[in-house]
Amino acid sequence: MKFSRRALLSAAAAVPVVSAATACGVTAEEGGTEGGPLTGLRIMVPNSPGGGYDTTARSIARIMEDEGIAKAIEVFNLEGAGGTVGLQRTVSESGNGDLAMQMGLGVVGASYTQNSEAKLTGTTPLAKLVEESGAIVVPAASPFQTMDDLVAAWSADLKNVTVGGGSSPGGPDHLLPMQLAMAVGIDPTQVNYVSYDGGGELLPALLGEKIAFGASGVGEFIDQIDAGQLRVLAVSGAERVDVVPDAPTFVESGIDLEFTNWRGWVAPPEIDDAARGKWIDALTAMHDSQAWKDELAKQGWTDAFITGDDFAAFLTEQDQAVAATLQELGLA
Repeated sequence: MKFSRRALLSAAAAVPVVSAATACGVTAEEGGTEGGPLTGLRIMVPNSPGGGYDTTARSIARIMEDEGIAKAIEVFNLEGAGGTVGLQRTVSESGNGDLAMQMGLGVVGASYTQNSEAKLTGTTPLAKLVEESGAIVVPAASPFQTMDDLVAAWSADLKNVTVGGGSSPGGPDHLLPMQLAMAVGIDPTQVNYVSYDGGGELLPALLGEKIAFGASGVGEFIDQIDAGQLRVLAVSGAERVDVVPDAPTFVESGIDLEFTNWRGWVAPPEIDDAARGKWIDALTAMHDSQAWKDELAKQGWTDAFITGDDFAAFLTEQDQAVAATLQELGLA
């Protein structure tokens, strides 16, 4: 099976930004609303605390509050089934204009591999926020110092060289090692992949050496990488990442593969135009702040902001591409 190496899961990054102009009055220039900061907003994170979704959602909520865009935002976790428990809850909250769900590529895939009745195409797309390079990470005590070391051992002993990821089959942490396997001549159906519910659960498995290596977003474990507890063998994007400058790309490691993950926000279906505009304008104001630019640099995220109808078109494209990929892998 052939993947579109750099475009399959990160296309449309260059779609122009669209900001909704609504009576809600949140603008990038004002940084708030005509009547003051928004209130009553709730953000659902559909997996465990400590992972990429959780970090992204809480960073955005903090910046919105610091910038006076909103106040007293509630961020809560509703984990399970690769994010589809949260997805089902979002879809069931039809018309609720105060709720948004942090999501991304992982929820797209899980909606198929978990046989979820709810699909992201049944939500109200708000915005795509970031893209992120993937990373191949090993514990500090691992014998693998380079991708050549890992690939040689992996090819020789597929059963015992296990890979873990913070997403269920169909999510980015699963698709990344599957694509990597194919790029280095390994049958992806024979890969021993262990699924964890978010980076918060993947981290102790890595630190405890319960798996040989992990596939995750590059920003997930910065603290542990900086502390020397984890080592990045390679990153999956087109370029090196500032937060781990010594880690080569796959291409630099002699592997013909590029891959990026993305994250965005959706709301329940059938919210009114004012509620949709409220969220889009608030996210636009947050996006245009210096605090968000600083957060992008800190986390190693790439700005990939698109909103509204452009994000809806991107989401439909991703849904179709992931479904086709999983069908080829026999997982959907």
